[in-house]
Amino acid sequence: MTDQSHAHAQPKTATSTTGVFALLTAKPGVTRERIMAIMPAEIRATVQLYLEGKIREWYAREDGRGAVFLLNARDLDEATSILESLPPANENMLDHEYIPVGPLMPLRLLLGSAPTKQ
Repeated sequence: MTDQSHAHAQPKTATSTTGVFALLTAKPGVTRERIMAIMPAEIRATVQLYLEGKIREWYAREDGRGAVFLLNARDLDEATSILESLPPANENMLDHEYIPVGPLMPLRLLLGSAPTKQ
C-alpha cells in the first residue's frame, strides 16, 4: 500500500473525478484485537458517512486485510479528509491507497463526440 503523500503525487487525468476508491489495510504490527476494540465506533462512523452521502459503497477485502470504499469525492484531498474522520485513522492504524475514478471516456465515441484535450 502507498502512503497518503504518494497518493497526492499521482498525475491528474483528463477525466473529471467523480469518486475515489480508497483501499485500506492495517499497518504492520496492528493486531486484530486492536482493530476489533474500536470496531463499534468505526461502524457507527462509517454508517454516518454513508448516510451523509460521502461513502457510496464499501466492501470487505476477500483476503481479510481491510476494506475498500468508493467515496463521493472530487479529489484526493476530499477523500483523505473523509477517511481521516474515521477512528482507525485517528489511531494511526491504517495504510491507505487512493485511486481517483471518473467516467469511462471511450464511451464518448459511441455518442460521436471526440475527446477533448486538456
